[in-house]
Amino acid sequence: MKHIEFKKYLIYLLILIGGLFLGWLIFHSSDKSIEGKATLTEEKKSTIWTCSMHPQIRKSEVGKCPICGMELIPLSQGGPTVDSNAVHMSKESVQLANVLTSIVSKQNPLKQVRLYGKIQADERLLQSQVSYLPGRIERLAVNYTGESVRKGQILASIYSPELMTAQQELLETYTTRQTQPILYEAAKDKLRQWKLSENQIASIEKSDVVKTNFEIFSNTNGVVTARRVSNGDYISSGSVLFDVADLSDVWILFDAYESDLPYLSEGQTVNFTIEAIPGNNYSGTIKFIDPVLDPINRVAKVRVEVPNGEKKLKPEMFVTGIVSAQLDQYKNKLVVPRSSVLWTGKRSVVYVKQANSEDFIFKIREIELGPLLGNSYVVMNGLTDGEEIVTQGTFSVDAAAQLEGKPSMMNTAEGEPKSKPEVKMQDKPLTENLKFTVSGNCEMCKARIEKAALSVKGVIKAIWTVKTKILKVDYNEDLENPDSVYKAIADAGHDTKKYKADNSIYDALPSCCKYR
Repeated sequence: MKHIEFKKYLIYLLILIGGLFLGWLIFHSSDKSIEGKATLTEEKKSTIWTCSMHPQIRKSEVGKCPICGMELIPLSQGGPTVDSNAVHMSKESVQLANVLTSIVSKQNPLKQVRLYGKIQADERLLQSQVSYLPGRIERLAVNYTGESVRKGQILASIYSPELMTAQQELLETYTTRQTQPILYEAAKDKLRQWKLSENQIASIEKSDVVKTNFEIFSNTNGVVTARRVSNGDYISSGSVLFDVADLSDVWILFDAYESDLPYLSEGQTVNFTIEAIPGNNYSGTIKFIDPVLDPINRVAKVRVEVPNGEKKLKPEMFVTGIVSAQLDQYKNKLVVPRSSVLWTGKRSVVYVKQANSEDFIFKIREIELGPLLGNSYVVMNGLTDGEEIVTQGTFSVDAAAQLEGKPSMMNTAEGEPKSKPEVKMQDKPLTENLKFTVSGNCEMCKARIEKAALSVKGVIKAIWTVKTKILKVDYNEDLENPDSVYKAIADAGHDTKKYKADNSIYDALPSCCKYR
């Protein structure tokens, strides 16, 4: 009996414990569900929903884009505080757009000026080989342009009747040189004026024979650049036989544009290469800068003098030179890469990364630029040392800013796109049209009709077509009466539907304009 009662109480106890456990499970899961629903509701409230195609759309609830109908996607859930004018890009979008940044720092600017030019002969080493003897060229020892000559070399042989007479005078005075030394010296001076050497004069005296032909000798070393005479030509004293250029030293004349001249000065070193001699590097010093610009090419010549002992440098060869100019006036100025700057016509802007943040938050900033240094710019104002700017992918950042309607390259600082000022209707003159038939035949008629129509106050446009005979007139409110257009054309000699030209005016028209 006692055993049965114990079993009964044990069953009741187990049922009670099971009921309490079941109740705990039911009510505990219900609390969690309520808390989860509340948390989800708060998250939904804090989430901003946008359209992937139209980022300017911002909604606090999920739905569809009012522009394209696409499902909205969550934009952000909390996150860092972002300037309303800044653009916030995700890590993935920055990687896809290949956006890179760098720290702005102060530098000593070095501008590389690239120059192009040609090799030219040294003007100071140009010589004209002339004949001091009048006569006929019997033989040329130098026969073609480009031939090398040396000092003292025979260039030509000349037959000179005047020189023969002078020799005869020398021989006659030579026999009386003791008694009449003045005449003897005068005869010798005459030969010296024709550039005969003392040895040649002594040879004439010794031989006691008048020479018919005399040689002309070169007075310089170089290359013949032009041959002026041929065999058999008669020449006078002072006639040019050859032009000779000494190429032991040459000039390199570079073309410097106006924008390059402020960075060039005499004494600077120019490193240059020659297209015809690849693999070799040369250098020289600027000796002269032309003070006057060429009015056609707008360049000034920059001269570098180079020795040419091996004769490898030939006139008219193309040369490319580089001058590294130290810009002392911009010392310790900020320098930014050229790829970081966006030009808007009047403004130059960069995108600055928000400081003290690991997120990619960029804001546009207008800067003032100095000179261009090849692939970089000197910054005069707008940035401070240590700031981080976008140096690659700047257009991608600007595109993101434009899509979000924030200040960008094409927008003002307030975020409003630049647009032309609105023209009020009351400020804009109203334009009306008039179309009617005018008699005429040719292009002369066309010019006369249109001129007559445009002479009327208020008419702003008049076009007459020869084929259709239709005149189209645009006029504004200044035209008080359209009939004045009809009358002006009739007064010019052409019939309209309202007025007929007077016979005296019509008869005075050229025959090609007669239409009656």
